[in-house]
Amino acid sequence: MPIEQIQVLAPGSGSPVVPPVSDYAEVTGGWAEVEHRALVSDGRSIAGAWEGEPGAVRIMRWPYDEVCVIQEGRVAIEDTRGHRREFGPGEAFLVPAGFDGWWHTLQRTRKIFVGIASR
Repeated sequence: MPIEQIQVLAPGSGSPVVPPVSDYAEVTGGWAEVEHRALVSDGRSIAGAWEGEPGAVRIMRWPYDEVCVIQEGRVAIEDTRGHRREFGPGEAFLVPAGFDGWWHTLQRTRKIFVGIASR
């Protein structure tokens, strides 16, 4: 494979995608996001850079295993029992497929993400 197939994961690279609000069970005021997606060869998984403004969304069934690396800002993940974990710059975490809960963007945030589709 030629070097031209290497893809940068950063804002401004890849294809900009704004997921529709209808993808979420609930959305709070102020929520805004954009993904800068790379092309993934299996056609089902995704990878890219993400930017979001303060707000929150409820995802009733996380669609894939997602690895997140926070570059700047702060987010919190909250389950349906109200248990919550916060993450900031340099921290990485995995949200498992099927997770039911809230994604809170506490500060303007940038992350790198990889969503791995279940087989």
